[in-house]
Amino acid sequence: MCDRQQKQFHLPYNSNLVSRAKELRKTMTPAEKKLWSDYLKNFQFRVLRQRPIGNFIVDFYCAALKLVIEVDGESHYTEAGQAYDQERSQILEGYGLKVIRFTNDEVLHNFEAVCVRISSELPPNTT
Repeated sequence: MCDRQQKQFHLPYNSNLVSRAKELRKTMTPAEKKLWSDYLKNFQFRVLRQRPIGNFIVDFYCAALKLVIEVDGESHYTEAGQAYDQERSQILEGYGLKVIRFTNDEVLHNFEAVCVRISSELPPNTT
């Protein structure tokens, strides 16, 4: 995508979520902290933590890749939680974003595979 097209890409932003997003950055789960501090903080593209997009706050967002990374805790394992996540992912995908999800357990106990999966979203010749 050319720079001009990328600059014209705008996502809906609910400014009412900013204070909640700031709070979530201070209270990240152990899995979110690990993924941030051990990988995404120094990722080759800028990644934002707890980023409001539309009426949601996503765990991690990389604008250059149009990539949302979610780390799901136990509340996401219920039928209602999974239905909500599916609807949320569909809305985010409707904005032209790719959503990938990991469980807390995957991040904490299979970290290398999580990093490999995220890296697979990089354009060719950037690894």
